[in-house]
Amino acid sequence: MRSLLLASDVDRDLAAVHRFFSHDYQLTSVRNAEAFLSALGAKRPDLAFIDVRLAGAGRGTEGFGPFLKRCGEQSPATPVFALCPADMTALGVAAVQSGASDYLTWPLTAEEVDHVAQVVKDQQRLRGELAYWREGTWRGEVEETERTRSPAMAAVFDKARRAAPTRTTVLLTGETGVGKTALARVIHLRSDRSRGPFISVNCGALPENLLESELFGHEKGAFTGATRRKLGKFEIAQGGTILLDEVGAIPPAAQVKLLGVLQDRVMQRVGGETDIAVDVRVLAATNEDLEDACREGRFRRDLYYRLNVFPIRIPPLRERAEDLESISRTILNRLAARGYGVFEGLAPEVLEAFRRYDWPGNVRELENLLERAVILENSDLLTPESFPADIFDAAKTPDGFSIDADWTLAEARARCVEEVERAYLRKVLAEHRGRIDHTARAAGISTRQLHKMMARYGLRKEDFKRQP
Repeated sequence: MRSLLLASDVDRDLAAVHRFFSHDYQLTSVRNAEAFLSALGAKRPDLAFIDVRLAGAGRGTEGFGPFLKRCGEQSPATPVFALCPADMTALGVAAVQSGASDYLTWPLTAEEVDHVAQVVKDQQRLRGELAYWREGTWRGEVEETERTRSPAMAAVFDKARRAAPTRTTVLLTGETGVGKTALARVIHLRSDRSRGPFISVNCGALPENLLESELFGHEKGAFTGATRRKLGKFEIAQGGTILLDEVGAIPPAAQVKLLGVLQDRVMQRVGGETDIAVDVRVLAATNEDLEDACREGRFRRDLYYRLNVFPIRIPPLRERAEDLESISRTILNRLAARGYGVFEGLAPEVLEAFRRYDWPGNVRELENLLERAVILENSDLLTPESFPADIFDAAKTPDGFSIDADWTLAEARARCVEEVERAYLRKVLAEHRGRIDHTARAAGISTRQLHKMMARYGLRKEDFKRQP
């Protein structure tokens, strides 16, 4: 059963959390900040709530920031949510700007609890992607580019570096799981807003009737159930960056309001009449074709033009197979840090199968497969037995090879020979861990011939060695 840690000295608050969460979480409650930090380190809970008044938030960002840093030292993976009374939402905003996952106000509602569950789910999903991007790319401009062997990814990094220092709206596109949110965070870290908050909103995960309030906030009495003023994500992100993930899911009414924010840099809360200046860098992400959505009338074309000022397409994992080994190593290092055990790396036949696999789930799918494998593996190297069979079924035929009826028989025969030679060399190199003399001897050719063939087919001996 998942675990939840709560710090509050108000019995009513303890009872409310117990009412909403006791079915899904094992609850631990404490009554002061030091006990909260101690329990964080000892229990490493899945979720944590703390009353802002116990954590030094009465002194604003300066008070809550150091406290959150101590929380991260005790349990880096635990999302910490701030709790505050309805008349103290400014403290909740300060907590979020200091690094809290979000803030909730008393009394708790079912809608807010559902929101917490979604935030936790999203953070767990993104943890692996962010670890990869931070470890694999956030090393400085030169090293960042050198860490990828993929020309397509080098171009992505170059665009991200060029866009980061500006205020230009960036539209990140690509399939689910390629790392759009992670790249958005890198752009934020490279910008002059890096000390400000980075707020990500999954527009597709929120009900249509709540999204506008989530983005822009609402005034008390704006609609049924609006019992207090709520600040929106744009206000919380002031001075920083906001990412609108799955931006194509924004409903028409909110699209109009978002267009006004992008054009005029002002907004109004739902039910409000006062203009609020917006000082926020806007990034957007989508896995759908927004041009098609415009043609179908689901998305405003003028909003699309405002968002698509600087588009960056992140290629799917199958188009950057050159980076599979380094990405896998980074994920394994992260899993080792979480206590899953230390592994030398991937067996050559596993790495070869990875290069042939289509990766419909991209980096997210790769992380899930590796996490499963490190649980099942009994040796110090991840072997085929710890992975699903379909990964290796995809490697039984040459990738992407098909016959064109316009070829002559000689052309078809020559192309088939090339595909068989390439597949054969990969298999023999994998079996001999990339050792040239052993591979040439097994293939019955000279090392000179082997070097020529490897150059012809773009094969490198380093790719077939055991990872250190």
